Amino acid sequence: MANLDVPKKQQILEAAQAAILAKGFSATSIDELIAEVGISKSGFFYHFRDKTILARALLERYIEQDDVVFDRAFDEADALSEDPLHSFLIALKLLAKVFDDMPNGHPGCMVACICYHEQLFDQEVRNINAKAVLSWRTRFRKRIERIAERYEPRINIDLDDLADMFSVVGDGGIILSRVVGDKSLLPRQLLLYRDFVRLIFEPVQVSDKP
Repeated sequence: MANLDVPKKQQILEAAQAAILAKGFSATSIDELIAEVGISKSGFFYHFRDKTILARALLERYIEQDDVVFDRAFDEADALSEDPLHSFLIALKLLAKVFDDMPNGHPGCMVACICYHEQLFDQEVRNINAKAVLSWRTRFRKRIERIAERYEPRINIDLDDLADMFSVVGDGGIILSRVVGDKSLLPRQLLLYRDFVRLIFEPVQVSDKP
């Protein structure tokens, strides 16, 4: 049922995102969206000329929302610790909690959804998708570089690969959680990534005992 307090364009985006993440882009029709929001077809086309424009808006909106979540977690972590490793570990724990607190689990990743069906979209949409993934790599790479400057890695590892691993674990965790029907699997996988990062960089504690 449409929320009268939310602008129609926002309602369309929310309805479209829920439908697309649930069953895919091609299976989501304009007719069902206008029925869900309670507008005419001309009202839909007033906001979105076609489904490609809708996809572009959905993707940009999703990326912005993810960036807000990341910014909030890292800002809170930085306020709690000036140590780059400890701050990163705190942020990962906060992100895991965000996903664990979702009542029905993570609804799905729009970036992955676009990627799986990229033949449906124009080059601009595919470019936005690629840019999003690379921006996440850059975000996490900068954090990991700060850690590596203070803590020597215990193993030889490519920092881009370690940064990309967050996306790999995140999207894989979303799929695993949905397939198995256990929403706790995504946050648990993120905590394993956190443990992996900690084990790579945390100095070995030398015992004084003989």
